[in-house]
This record gives sequence, structure tokens and C-alpha cells, in this order.
Amino acid sequence: MSLPKLIVILGPTACGKSGLGVTLAKKYGGEIVSADSRQVYRGLDLGTGKITAEEMEGIPHHLLDVVDPGEQFSVARFQPMAYEAIDGILGRGRVPFLVGGTGLYVRAVAEGYVFHAAPPDPALRSELESLPIEALRERLTSAGVELDEDCYHNRPRLVRLLEKHLSGEDPHAEAERQPRYEVLTLGVGYPRETVCRRIDDRLIARLEAGMIEEVASLRKNGVSDAFLEGLGLEYRYILRYLTGTLPDEAALVDELGRAIKRFAKRQVSWFKKDQEVHWLDMEGDPVEEASRLINGFLCR
Repeated sequence: MSLPKLIVILGPTACGKSGLGVTLAKKYGGEIVSADSRQVYRGLDLGTGKITAEEMEGIPHHLLDVVDPGEQFSVARFQPMAYEAIDGILGRGRVPFLVGGTGLYVRAVAEGYVFHAAPPDPALRSELESLPIEALRERLTSAGVELDEDCYHNRPRLVRLLEKHLSGEDPHAEAERQPRYEVLTLGVGYPRETVCRRIDDRLIARLEAGMIEEVASLRKNGVSDAFLEGLGLEYRYILRYLTGTLPDEAALVDELGRAIKRFAKRQVSWFKKDQEVHWLDMEGDPVEEASRLINGFLCR
């Protein structure tokens, strides 16, 4: 029995995933499911590069703004929500597009990861949660546990990986898979120097649009500094600017820009592990190239 079809668009930050997703969804009568671990939070807009209502061009988007800042959210929670959204799109006779840069979220849905909820040790969990995020990373890396881009700044995942390691489990054990969809995966990207330029341009535009004020407002409305720090990148560095760790906006732009570029490099490394990605020429005609692949995929 054939599986229902899902189109995935992935790639590093600042490479045009959202715009391409909208263009293709309009062309094929589709709807979009976001696969971004930070865009699930309400009020995290400029800092996450969340698509605006105007940019959506009337295309329905799912799994944006589904939880409040400060609430714990994980891939195990994301997956069933994504399944429900995708199955709803299919049920309406439309084409589902899973679009995002959080590799673990994408793979959990596209490959059908099976999550087994082994109960954590409360005493160990309490001990690990008291550690700074740098200490969690250091303990894992010193034990030879490789950290991918999705967990490097993700405190709950770091804690869970360390729990697994300390309990004798293999943190890198291959997840059991039960695929629910036939998947076509399209990758977007640019040469490294182009990505860096796009990151710089987008960072300046988002700061001018009020990204610092967004973080200040989140703090004013009760979002903890620990939560913002744990989000990494924009929220971490703007928090440091607001609390005086970074002396001025020039230092913020410099350090944050370099951090985003390192993050984009880790994203590329993560996605390049997947041999099933059709990488589009974003400097050519990616819509025509993607359409050719989608036409063949939907007709078979």
C-alpha cells in the first residue's frame, strides 16, 4: 500500500526556505507545516525569522505560535502535532510541505522516528538541570558524545543525552523508524560567502525592525533570562547586550553575526549527511528545478 506524499524543504538559515515554500505551495495547492524549534513559541518573531502574515500570501501555515515562551517543547512533542497537521492537509486534498531548518524535527517526521518514553531518574534529572549549559556540553563532549546543531543550545536535549549516557544507553543509537509518508526532500543553500553576506544583511534588517525591542519586551512580560539564554543565537546575544555583557550594538552585531554563521555551517554539515536531499541551485531557477522534481514525485 503506497504511503501519502510529503514534500520537505530544508536548509541552513537565511537561504530562502520560507519564500520558496510559499511559492511552491501556491503552485501546487499546498499548505505548510513549519519545522522550526523556536518558531513554535508565541512572540518569538524577529529573532527567529518567523514568516509574517503578508509573506504567507494566503498560504495556511501550521505549528507556528503554538506554545508560550518558557514552556518546554521537544521533538517528541512536535512530531505528533506535525503528523496531525500533515494528515489534515492530506485530508483536505491538498499537498503538505514540511519547511524548516531544525534537522531533528524534519527527520523525526520525514523518517518516522519512534520515541520510547523511558522514565527519567528524578534525582539525576534534578542534578543535571542545575548545571550550566556549558557544563552539560563539556561533560558530553569529554565522554565522546558528538553534539549536532539541533542540541548544541538546547538544554532539555543536552540533559536527556547526558541522562542516556550516564544510564548506559547509547546516545547515538539509531532511532527506530516507522515512516508514514513517501518523502521528496528539497535542499536550499548558497556558497559559503553568499550565505555569510545574506546573514549579515538579514541581521541588520531585523535589528532595524526592532529585534532588540522584541527581546526587551519578552523580559518585561516575564520571560526568564535562563529561557532566553537557552534559545541561543539572537536571544542569547541580545540578552547579553541588554544586561551589559556586550558593551554596545557594534559588539552585538559582530558576535551575533559570527555565531549565526557558525550555526549555519553546522546546519549544512547536518543536512549533508542525508544523501536523499535534492539540492537546488538557488542562484539559478530553483522554482523551475523544484517543480520538475515535484511533478515527477506527485505523478508516480
